[in-house]
Amino acid sequence: MADSAHGCRLRTGRYSESGRIYLVTAVVKNREPFFSDFLVARLLVNELKRTHQERYVTSLAWVVMPDHFHWLIELKHASLSTVMQRTKSRAAMSIGVAQGSPLKLWQKGYHDRAIRYDEDVVHAARYIVANPLRAGLVKRLGDYPHWDAIWL
Repeated sequence: MADSAHGCRLRTGRYSESGRIYLVTAVVKNREPFFSDFLVARLLVNELKRTHQERYVTSLAWVVMPDHFHWLIELKHASLSTVMQRTKSRAAMSIGVAQGSPLKLWQKGYHDRAIRYDEDVVHAARYIVANPLRAGLVKRLGDYPHWDAIWL
């Protein structure tokens, strides 16, 4: 119950703006490591790319971790809540189809932070893609398959 109350507080006063850069994080329900499975992780990657291709966002960097993802985006033609709802929903549906049964994949809500224009966006992207190194999943970033950044 505390989690849903906290999620509501996170959404209060939320405002999104086209052209602004956001760092968003979404977490799998109960922190289950669904994305440890290579093919399941690639289904999420496909949805991140699809959202970019449909021009809702410009993807600047992302990483899919075993139980969550981080995504650095420039918001385009939809609200941030629409982008996140659409991406999380589509990912859950495609993963459910692949596994043969529907599933509730995500924790409610997401975390977001608007990146101020005077901040170093490339630094934020490097921080995102270095997550597998900090988590001890790999010793070299090139060994981790589920990340991308427009600068690399």
